[in-house]
Amino acid sequence: VQPNNYSTFYDDQRQNWSIMFESEKAAVDFSKQVCIAKCNSSPALDSVLCQDLLLGEGQGVEGGDSLEVAYTGWLFQNNGLGQVFDSNVNKDKLLRLKLGSGKVIKGWEEGMLGMKKGGRRFLIVPPAWAYGAQGVAGRVPPDSTLVFEVEVRRVKLAKECSGSDGLSVSSRDSPAPSPVPSSDGFSSD
Repeated sequence: VQPNNYSTFYDDQRQNWSIMFESEKAAVDFSKQVCIAKCNSSPALDSVLCQDLLLGEGQGVEGGDSLEVAYTGWLFQNNGLGQVFDSNVNKDKLLRLKLGSGKVIKGWEEGMLGMKKGGRRFLIVPPAWAYGAQGVAGRVPPDSTLVFEVEVRRVKLAKECSGSDGLSVSSRDSPAPSPVPSSDGFSSD
């Protein structure tokens, strides 16, 4: 996904293609469908699928960085988005988390790496990277694949003063994380 409602991709012959959409919403919706198609075409989902929707600005986040995120989580049902099981989008409180602290599901820990402030990412998380066989009583059935749209609103880098360059790795094909309902695990360091 590129600025000005463009998406670019490579085909099987490594030729670069660009598509321009009429609106940001159309570009974002297309990107979500590409990620869902990737999920549906894989024999077994064994890692998190990530698709950037908006890239954001600044340095990519890594383990130890603290984030405040807005998210929505859906059950993956009938090869697509099912019912919403959790969201903080229209609430006053953002989810605070520290990457690598183990306070959120493994899918989120992996899937959010490299995100930047203002960035939005679509994650499809297999059960083993989410709540597994136990699920979440009354909300997430056992062995559920989950889908999240995550937006990074605030970032506090662990290494605030280090001028490390080249850390914003594109994680388009890396596992994607998903938000996990948890208590406010934001440390005050």
